[in-house]
Amino acid sequence: MASSKSLMNLLTFIFGSAIGFFVCYLLFSIILEEQVKTQPHVLHNDPHGQHSADTDNNQLQGQMNFNADAGQHKDEDKKVAEGLYHKVKILCWVMTGPQNLEKKAKHVKATWAQRCNKVLFMSSEENKDFPTVGLETKEGRDQLYWKTIKAFQYVYDHYFDDADWFMKADDDTYVILDNLRWLLSKYSPEQPIYFGRRFKPYVKQGYMSGGAGYVLSKEALKRFVAAFKTNKCSHSSSIEDLALGKCMEIINVEAGDSRDTSGRETFHPFVPEHHLIRGYLPKTFWYWNYNYYPAVEGPGCCSDLAVSFHYVDSVTMYHLEYLIYHLRPYGYLYRYNPDSSKNPEEQSKNEALEDNQKLKQKISEG
Repeated sequence: MASSKSLMNLLTFIFGSAIGFFVCYLLFSIILEEQVKTQPHVLHNDPHGQHSADTDNNQLQGQMNFNADAGQHKDEDKKVAEGLYHKVKILCWVMTGPQNLEKKAKHVKATWAQRCNKVLFMSSEENKDFPTVGLETKEGRDQLYWKTIKAFQYVYDHYFDDADWFMKADDDTYVILDNLRWLLSKYSPEQPIYFGRRFKPYVKQGYMSGGAGYVLSKEALKRFVAAFKTNKCSHSSSIEDLALGKCMEIINVEAGDSRDTSGRETFHPFVPEHHLIRGYLPKTFWYWNYNYYPAVEGPGCCSDLAVSFHYVDSVTMYHLEYLIYHLRPYGYLYRYNPDSSKNPEEQSKNEALEDNQKLKQKISEG
């Protein structure tokens, strides 16, 4: 009788423990799932990780034309931007693939690419309808440097005389061409130099982040293509940006400083929120050790004349297009001129004096 009672107690204990364990498991699963949902999306902890070709969960079915109603900005003075468009000619080529034409590339085509002097979409195979240039390579991360080499060779062979600067961007990069032209207007395309987000490991002079995009001068492109014909450079690595940076150092192409006159970065390897929100990127993240110049988080991270952002999905592509080229606060005249003065207080004082003089002139004329 006693043994029977002991057995029942044991079975009751085991059954209760199993139920308790199962309930705890469910509770922990729910808690962990909620934490994953609420945590910010921090990118892979690898500076040369996946190209995010198939990770765009925010996909649009169709593209939009945000620039159809030009009448909204008919009174804007665009003389400086239009002058630079003709003075600083930029050919943009966009790294893409057959699987990304509808998911990513068409949204690039509908937004910032329209401001390039010439734009080409480079893929592993030709698509006459889109259109894309077929580089006759395979797809995959290990093919990125091959695609880059072949793309620049194609540009050199067919469009060398059509531009002064040659920009490489991914199909999930957003580029503000007007700001890039301002940056490049300080330099001669005959100077062997290239610009981008400057990283520091492995190359003495640093190299430019592939995701943030980089731009080669005419002379830099000429030297890069020639280097493969003379075997000064070779396909020594599948890591595109690092391999290109090593080649640039070999052929004496300078890694330029793309920061603005206030020392703020213009090329950005992530979307704006990753740079602007303090604590978004953990201090263990590779990013903090890779920047050539001290990285800043928060509002000081980014220039008012930012050039690029990376990991931009199709929805965010249009968010940026609207915020940069359409949203205007009423009653403000945008007067920031980075070339007029490096001292903001002095600049504001000069502008105030100019306004007073104009007001006095109007009063006297009245």
